[in-house]
Amino acid sequence: MASEFEARGIIAGLRAGLSPAPGALDWFARGLASGEVTDAQAGAFAMAICLRGLDADGRVALTRSMQTSGMQMEWDLPGPVLDKHSTGGIGDCVSLLLAPALAACGAYVPMISGRGLGHTGGTLDKLEAIPGLRVDLTPDDLRAQLVQGRCAIVAASADIAPADRRLYAIRDVTATVDSVDLITASILSKKLAAGLEGLVLDVKCGSGAFMKTEAEARVLAQALVRTAQGAGCMTTALITDMSQPLASAAGNALEVIAVMGTLTGHAIDPDLWDLTVALGGEALALGGLAADAAKGAARVEEALESGAAAEYFGRMIAAQGGPADFVDRWPDRLPAAPVMVEFCAPRAGFVMSIDTQAVGEAVVHLGGGRLREGARINPSVGFAELMGLGEAVEAGEPLAMVHAASLGAAEAALARLAQAYRIGDVAPDTLPLIIGKVT
Repeated sequence: MASEFEARGIIAGLRAGLSPAPGALDWFARGLASGEVTDAQAGAFAMAICLRGLDADGRVALTRSMQTSGMQMEWDLPGPVLDKHSTGGIGDCVSLLLAPALAACGAYVPMISGRGLGHTGGTLDKLEAIPGLRVDLTPDDLRAQLVQGRCAIVAASADIAPADRRLYAIRDVTATVDSVDLITASILSKKLAAGLEGLVLDVKCGSGAFMKTEAEARVLAQALVRTAQGAGCMTTALITDMSQPLASAAGNALEVIAVMGTLTGHAIDPDLWDLTVALGGEALALGGLAADAAKGAARVEEALESGAAAEYFGRMIAAQGGPADFVDRWPDRLPAAPVMVEFCAPRAGFVMSIDTQAVGEAVVHLGGGRLREGARINPSVGFAELMGLGEAVEAGEPLAMVHAASLGAAEAALARLAQAYRIGDVAPDTLPLIIGKVT
């Protein structure tokens, strides 16, 4: 009864717009992790924060409470422990390039990643398109891999920020997913529990992002940066454009192909390269491996150009159970869809706009994402050779190649793409890839 009364008091205070008493959020986070806090109380807690919000100190306190609700990773390594987080987009496979590039520059990267969420792809799903690869490493396995290979991309264990795991599931069914306070605490609690010394954030805006406008993205970026720094982790955020797919592919194995083409120099995806270099430069500057972001970017570019990043990527793939020869034989190692159909321009002109969220949803409906929790995905399906904004096209010229499991699925995807792409007579003004920076 005393615990129930304490939970009610915390929720009532939040609902009234009051800052929680010292230790109150720690108690609530522990209760979320242990089950002492009920689902009803967790839902009311999330709704109170969603409606009334937290001040800066409260946001830090909530993040730290959720961070410390489970295991804390600690490192004793001869280099900085760095990571990156993206708020999600279409064709965003930067993590697969950035982790090995940072490792090649002397950083250690314990990248805890997630699966696809809604219309956005998940880093773990992309990695698991590689046959045999495991993402569910134990803390001891993660530690050993980091010592030997400097980078790993893994799923969060059940012991990392268990309060967030519980609260996230509650938020999903209580319409409280879009709270900046709860988003901030959710993202950072897992990252900070990994024992990071520096974190670079990619906060996206545009038709394919959760934050549709630059103003919304900037509010989230500021909340993330200030909260992470308040919790003791040096952090920088870049606000980047997601009004079109980042890579020229969308879909798990197809994005791995784009990554490998860029890593090996076989077919460099320009925006993928540029954003990896920019984010990597910021991370190296945060970790003291470069005097500033520009010098850090030059180091990351050298790691990509020299093949050092590809070498570290190959080591990571082999260490996590994937093919030992993946970097040399990747075209033979990835699954391929049985049906390929061109999506062609209905008329001549320019690509005026792309409903990038609709492109992501089309990948999900092809089977490349989950329409319900726990559903299996088909790693081979999606879109390749996607044309970008402002490109000139002729009538009948391919705008994308659809990779599908059946002809019926391909035809449905063609109809979705026809709604997502708009062709006009004049090339549109486009945003720069990197719109702003928050420090």
